[in-house]
Amino acid sequence: MEDRPCALLLKFPGTNCDAETSRALEAVGFVTEVLPVSALKPEKLVGVSLVVLSGGFSYGDYVMSGRIASLVTEQKIGTTLKDFRDNGGYILGICNGFQILTQLDLLPAGSLVENASGRFQCQWVKMKNLAPRSPFLSQCPEEFELPIAHAEGRLVTKDAAEAAGYLQGGAAALVYSDDVNGSFERIAGLQDESGRVFGLMPHPERFMKARDHYDPDWDGGEGGWGSGYWLFKSLFEAIKEGEAAS
Repeated sequence: MEDRPCALLLKFPGTNCDAETSRALEAVGFVTEVLPVSALKPEKLVGVSLVVLSGGFSYGDYVMSGRIASLVTEQKIGTTLKDFRDNGGYILGICNGFQILTQLDLLPAGSLVENASGRFQCQWVKMKNLAPRSPFLSQCPEEFELPIAHAEGRLVTKDAAEAAGYLQGGAAALVYSDDVNGSFERIAGLQDESGRVFGLMPHPERFMKARDHYDPDWDGGEGGWGSGYWLFKSLFEAIKEGEAAS
């Protein structure tokens, strides 16, 4: 019987990071399944510890990024993801997945809109870890790097005060060290009140090993692992610890 925690990756038409995200999760210990949204039904979440919405361009980003995917998900399983969270499950959204989670109201209110630059940005960014006790970030250092690749990654809220409140209240788990795309308060990632739902624009699955880094002399420290490895490893350890305690 499989005793590794299971991660279910939802695949929408246009999702293009599911394979590399699956490999990244398996590298830290998860067993994974990539599930096309056409096969999604509530019972598919039974026995799953983690649901992942990977990066890409779901439904071609028509209408707005993540909107059609969120509507299809609601049509297929209703409030099942919220029930999954409330029953102890974890949910991770990366880039387009982050956009989808905001559309599903699984994260604090906000929208991912066009970058302030008005263009697609593909670059490495430095971030500050503001939630070192988060199950998604507990093994990540205070500051680390990941690559971004998005045209609509600028997080905006109804006003500046709301975004500032996310910083003060702990919802803003990750912030860019510099103003990368115009996001309010430089927010790069959000978590919900439960701490079990997390969304971020940068791509952890693209920086798993030292060889993934742009600097050939980057040594990576312990084991030569990249920042993405430690993010996924944080989550794996949190889930395993929770299973052991239950």
